[in-house]
Amino acid sequence: MEQRRSTAVADDPGDPAARPRRRWHRFVPLVAAVVATIAVVATAPVDTTGVGGSALRDVIGDRQLRIMAPAAPGGGWDQTSREMQGALRELAGRTEVYNVAGAGGTIGLSQFVRRAGDPTELMTTGLIMIGAVEANDSPHSLAETTPLVRLTTDYQVVAVAADSPISDMAGVVAAMRSDIAAVSISGGSAGGAEQILAGLIAKAVGADPARMSYVAHSGGGEALTTLLSGRSTIGISGISELMPQIEAGTVRALAVSSPERLPALPDVPTLRETGVDAELQNWRGVVATADISPEQEQALEDLLVNMTRTDAWREALARRGWGDATLAGPEFEEFVRSEQDRVSQVLDEIGLG
Repeated sequence: MEQRRSTAVADDPGDPAARPRRRWHRFVPLVAAVVATIAVVATAPVDTTGVGGSALRDVIGDRQLRIMAPAAPGGGWDQTSREMQGALRELAGRTEVYNVAGAGGTIGLSQFVRRAGDPTELMTTGLIMIGAVEANDSPHSLAETTPLVRLTTDYQVVAVAADSPISDMAGVVAAMRSDIAAVSISGGSAGGAEQILAGLIAKAVGADPARMSYVAHSGGGEALTTLLSGRSTIGISGISELMPQIEAGTVRALAVSSPERLPALPDVPTLRETGVDAELQNWRGVVATADISPEQEQALEDLLVNMTRTDAWREALARRGWGDATLAGPEFEEFVRSEQDRVSQVLDEIGLG
């Protein structure tokens, strides 16, 4: 099979007619949960004459793009989708963002795969969905989508409520070693980045990850409510989800899951600095539906790569504390394959595989 050129950087992605259609490996099925649908429509008029816009008009006509955030409002996928909505305005005109929450994005996935062949439908995805697919049971998989572009990386923050008696990671480690089942941990969906990190921390401190008391939520807002209410000992979430509460003083950050300290939280140590040998990088990207044409796939991929070069997107990265991780083409496909293998191994190690 002929391999097309990568569009991971600013180079010309090459002839769309010459490249093969891409599909991801099939994942194992998953369990369904609650569905919530909330649509937000940008008010800008349809205008597909921007950078890459003429090609987009050729494949979608006068229709508008729709972006599914497969989670409740307030979380990382929701934030990513809405930042895309703003950054795409000059390139693609009006877009719609809507939420379908539940089961680590797999409820949204089950709806998304039914829209095969529609080039106007996009879905935000990432590490959390890979973990949720591995940890649950579903009749559908990401093999039934068309991968487009990886957009961002994001690290996790381990935090406590401001009035918590735990003041640092040493207190968390001591509590886990004493009785890990008594340490309630709030975070995102089962099998997602937060639960994976919780398991890695437990393993690193010599506790049994299978005995963790992990409280899963469909969105970052719900997980934060659990933490602030005192129903969990610690919380794990993305930087962009916790930053407003950290700045407001309602939440105290104890550590970050990055290899080095982050510019957004320069005073917060890494887990390794606190003596916990654990590290985890979350990522988010975009897929289209299955069975779109190579020309449609190329136009959508070009549009998203061009979006990452806009001032609006660059400003969003800085404001949210996200890393620029633009990757497309064969490199993105290979990255996803390696993530599937890595997540499957980690979940097995912490008793969730």
